[in-house]
Amino acid sequence: MAHHPRRSCLRRVLTIAGGVSTGLILLAGGHTYAHGQLFSPSLLPHGLGGGADCSPSFAPPPFAPPPFALSPLPPYLLSEAEASPPQPEASLPRRLLPVRRSPPPPCLPANSGSEADRSPPQHDDADAVLLPDGEVLLLADAEPGAKATCAFQGGASSPASTLGRLPGSGRHAYVCLMPEPARSLQLLQAPLLLPASASSADCPDRTSLLNWSDRIAFTSVTLDSGDVLVFAKGVNHAAGAVRCVYRHCGDAHGVAASFPAITSVQQVTRCPAPPMLLNSRKTEFRVTVAATGEDPIPSIATYRPQQSESGLVVTPARKNLICACTMVHNVSKFLREWVLYHAAVGVDHFILYDNGSKDDFAEQVAHLRSAGISISTLPWPWIKMQEAGFSHSAATHQSSCKWVAFIDVDEFIFSPNWKGSEKPSKSMLQAIVPVDPDVGQVYLPCFDFAPSGQTSHPQEGVIQGYTCRLKKILRHKSLVLLDAVDHSLENAIHHFTLKAGFRSIWNMQARVNHYKYQAWSEFKYKFKRRVSAYVADWRDPINLESADRAPGLGVDGVEPVGWAQRYCEVKDYLLQELSARWFGTGLGSPGSQDT
Repeated sequence: MAHHPRRSCLRRVLTIAGGVSTGLILLAGGHTYAHGQLFSPSLLPHGLGGGADCSPSFAPPPFAPPPFALSPLPPYLLSEAEASPPQPEASLPRRLLPVRRSPPPPCLPANSGSEADRSPPQHDDADAVLLPDGEVLLLADAEPGAKATCAFQGGASSPASTLGRLPGSGRHAYVCLMPEPARSLQLLQAPLLLPASASSADCPDRTSLLNWSDRIAFTSVTLDSGDVLVFAKGVNHAAGAVRCVYRHCGDAHGVAASFPAITSVQQVTRCPAPPMLLNSRKTEFRVTVAATGEDPIPSIATYRPQQSESGLVVTPARKNLICACTMVHNVSKFLREWVLYHAAVGVDHFILYDNGSKDDFAEQVAHLRSAGISISTLPWPWIKMQEAGFSHSAATHQSSCKWVAFIDVDEFIFSPNWKGSEKPSKSMLQAIVPVDPDVGQVYLPCFDFAPSGQTSHPQEGVIQGYTCRLKKILRHKSLVLLDAVDHSLENAIHHFTLKAGFRSIWNMQARVNHYKYQAWSEFKYKFKRRVSAYVADWRDPINLESADRAPGLGVDGVEPVGWAQRYCEVKDYLLQELSARWFGTGLGSPGSQDT
C-alpha cells in the first residue's frame, strides 16, 4: 500500500495528543469510570502517576461459554436421545470473517491492473462508503427532498433511496447504485447527493469514498452516562491498547482529544467523551479509534457534544418488561406473523434494525402500529454487523426494556406447557423470565424445522405450514437482562457476556421453534449474505461444518434433489395446532405473495 504523508503526520500528532489529553482531563476535573481509571499511570506526566494503586481496576471478564448441564431434560424431550444442549461454535473473541468483494464490473477486464490500483485511496474521514454489490451509502445532515439523485464522476447518475435517520448521529442516510461507467474509473470518488432541482455544477468538489471491505469506523452513539460507543471494523486488538481519537471535521490533522479506550472488543469501543471545555463548543467532531502503533481508522462516524441516544430512543412512561430485538432484511411477508404471535404471548415492544430492506417493510410496520403494536425501527445499513447492532441495542434500550429476546423473524418462542391453553396470554413469556436477582440471561434450546414438503411460502404462515424438524438441538437463543450486560457489550448473537455477579441459566420448559429450512424459494436467499460478522457466507468454502450451514448442501446455492423432503426426522404439530386454536387458520400477512 502506498505511503501517505498526511497519515504519518496524523500519527505524530496523535502521539503528541496522547500526552496533552491527560492535561485536558485534569483541567476538566477528571473523567473516571465506575470500575477504574480511564488511563494508565504510564500516560501521566512524570511525578503524577505510579504505584500499584493507580493501575486500572476494571477489565472485562473473559467470555465463558454457557454451562450446558444446569437442568435435566423435560419429559417431552426424554424420548429423543439425541437432544442435548448445544455447544457454541467457538469461544469469543472469534475471527472476523472477510466481507465478500464484488467481482470486477463487466466493463473492466479482470486483468486490467491490480485491485489495489482500482481501490479508492485511504482517507481519514468521509461521508460516503462503497458497499458490496456496487451500492454507495451517503450520509447527509439535511434532507435533499424527494427524488434525490446521486451524481457520479464522469456524468453518470442514479436515483437515491432514503434509509432514514441513523441512530446515534441522527444523520440522514441514502443509498444509490453506482452505474457501470463510474465503476471503471481508477480512483473512485463519492457521488454528489442532489435534490431534483440542482445540478452537479451547483455543488462543491467531490469528497472521499471509503470502501466497506477496508477498515472503517462507521457509527457512534453517546450514552446517557456520557460514554461514547464507537463502532468500527478492522480494529487490531492484538496490537495492544486501543485509543479513542476526536478530531475536528474536515481537518484530518486537527486532533481535539485522544484517550485510552475504556473497553474494546469485537466492533465496539467504549470511549470517554471529550472534556467539558470541548463539549461546550457547538461543534461536530469526527471520532475514530487507533491501536497502538497504528494510524487511526478512517471514519464516517461523528460525535456531537450534548447529543445522547435518549433523543432518538423514545422512553416509555413505564419500562417494558420484555422486548424482542431482531435484524431484518426484506422480511415483510414474515413480519406480521412473528410480531402478532409474540405480542400475544408477552412481548411488550419490538425493536427492528433494518439492514437495507427494499420490500414493503415500512408499510407492514405501519399496519402493525395501527393495530396497537409497539414497534421501533432503526436503520442499520452496515453489512455483516449483526453483533454490533445487538450491542447497540443492549446499550441504548436499558431505559425502555428490562429483558430482551434476541431472536430472528423465523424463530418463535414456545412452551409445550401451553398446549392446553384456549387463548394466549402475556403472562406466558413472563413465566420464563426468572425472579432470582442474580440471573442475567436465560438460554432457550432451538429446534430446526424442515421444508415439510412445501415448495413455496405457505399462505397459512410458517408456524402452521412447517410441521417436521430435526431431532437434535444444535443452537440456543437467549432472553437477556439488559442491566446485567457487561460494559464491553460483547456478544455471540445468541448470548451476551454478563457483568460479574450475574449468571446464565437454561430453561428447558420452553424452546425456540426455528423455521430454518423453508421452501427453496425462500431458503435460497440465505446464500446471498449472512448477517453475522463471524459466520461465513455460504458461498465461501470455509467453515463447512458450521452449524449455521445446511448439512450436505455445499456452496453453490442450487436446489438439491428432494429438498422439500429433507431434514424431516420428527413430526411436530404442537405449535401448528395451538396457533390454529388461538388465531384461526393462517397468521401470515394477508395476501402475501412469493417473490
